[in-house]
Amino acid sequence: MADSALPPTLPVSRADALHRRGLMLILSSPSGAGKTTIAKRLLAHDSQIEASVSATTRPIRPGEVDGKDYHFVNRATFDAMVEANEFYEWAEVFGNCYGTPKAHIRARLKEGGDTLFDIDWQGTQQLYQKAEADVVRVFILPPSIEELRRRLTGRGTDSAEVIAARMARAQAEISHWDGYDYVVVNDDIDACYTQICQILAAERLKRARQTGLIGFVRELTRH
Repeated sequence: MADSALPPTLPVSRADALHRRGLMLILSSPSGAGKTTIAKRLLAHDSQIEASVSATTRPIRPGEVDGKDYHFVNRATFDAMVEANEFYEWAEVFGNCYGTPKAHIRARLKEGGDTLFDIDWQGTQQLYQKAEADVVRVFILPPSIEELRRRLTGRGTDSAEVIAARMARAQAEISHWDGYDYVVVNDDIDACYTQICQILAAERLKRARQTGLIGFVRELTRH
């Protein structure tokens, strides 16, 4: 490829001036609405975003990697982290604790890196209370309850009782849709993914996140 065909690059000084603060992108949805598929696509195709890695007290499972799947810690360590206010949010589920550590995410925000969260509405509320300005909340809805039931049944992995329980939980989760900044209906996975990419692009361009703009504009208007 000839040099003239290469995409233009910003001079280092200008790139520094246009530095932005990162963001925390939350994807929530009832089971079967497509959240996991979309999250995997984002992580595979967008180098600026990485998945949040929770700390947990549950035992490591075969095939899992400490620091990649979870940060595995004992209960005493977890309790000490809670006492030191080191989590954005945490909860105990079936005897095991799960929490979102602050330190790494805060460093990424400062460096302009984004973090993806796959959490429910309760975790979303906790995260928003702690880091409101950095949080972007997206809720994914199924096109209909009938379609959601069809998707859950089509997996072929759950009994009728489990599906009924999932459906009841789904409707309870959907009732919290108005606690989100954006709501996207997933009636087509490609279109839904595109919409979420557009949301992410727009949020990255918000003036409040362009931390270098004041100095950059000041330089432009200098006489």
